[in-house]
Amino acid sequence: MTGAAAGREIYALTGKRVWVAGHTGMVGSAVVRALARENCEVLKVARADLDLRNQADVTRWVSHEKPDAVIVAGATVGGILANDTRPAEFIYDNMMIATNIVDAAHRAGVGKLLYLGSSCIYPRSPPQPIVEDALLTAPFEPTNQWYATAKVAGIMLCRAYRRQYGCDFISAMPTNSYGPNDTYDLRSSHVIPALISKMHTAKSEGREEVEVWGTGKPRREFIFVEDLADALVFLLKHYSGERHVNIGVGSDVSIRELTETIADVVGARCRMRFDTSKADGPPQKLLDSSYLFQLGWKPSVTLTDGLQRTYRSFLQGRIHSSSAA
Repeated sequence: MTGAAAGREIYALTGKRVWVAGHTGMVGSAVVRALARENCEVLKVARADLDLRNQADVTRWVSHEKPDAVIVAGATVGGILANDTRPAEFIYDNMMIATNIVDAAHRAGVGKLLYLGSSCIYPRSPPQPIVEDALLTAPFEPTNQWYATAKVAGIMLCRAYRRQYGCDFISAMPTNSYGPNDTYDLRSSHVIPALISKMHTAKSEGREEVEVWGTGKPRREFIFVEDLADALVFLLKHYSGERHVNIGVGSDVSIRELTETIADVVGARCRMRFDTSKADGPPQKLLDSSYLFQLGWKPSVTLTDGLQRTYRSFLQGRIHSSSAA
């Protein structure tokens, strides 16, 4: 895999104008916080002022603002239910976002672009841990094939613009992320925010049982969003290559173990009922992040600590919502 020597900075952010596309989302907002530690100017634009799916508007905005670097964190995302019931939105929105931003960045002469993908791009049951070379070696997991297709298209766009035009456009594939500013709507949320919401409700209402989708057997890897943002900024500064780079923590847990940990963090004293009629998704997803580790980056937040910080953020959000009502 091409890249940079461990620890050597090859792209300096000092004095640069960095656009974080999707800055209001969980990952985008964490990236903004991470960039605050760098000597750079962060560019942001509200969704109401710029529809990332509109090519003409994106091209016009990028041409006018002239960012030096771009981090593409904007996306239409969700859990198994959202992926399964909104396939057209997931493939169209994400393909348009990637196409519009990558092309606009090329036309405006952007010096560095980092495209954020997802570990769901990999086949359903590749050898574990999953290496970058596993991409497109087998069919996608059916429950997220629409999102995965769009994300792979984004990777290929970065590779194509690098090959044809010499653009320094790179891609990163993070494992499942969680943390402050996540989505807790059960119709569209991922597993951690969904379980936090369910456990909190059970605790508040004195419920004796919480329903959990699937068997609880699948194993998943989770990265706290502050660690993910730190890794993205690290790659922006230290990596230049065509191949995408995995971002993980190097270990995973079963959904049952995750559920029990969240119950402890929330303080919910209830039993779990696993609804085996619901889809499990892939049996395991653990990324091989050895290349990133060799470059010199490592995660710093444990799962339990990250869940505690996430639950505190969840409670603060509820307090703010109650105060505003």
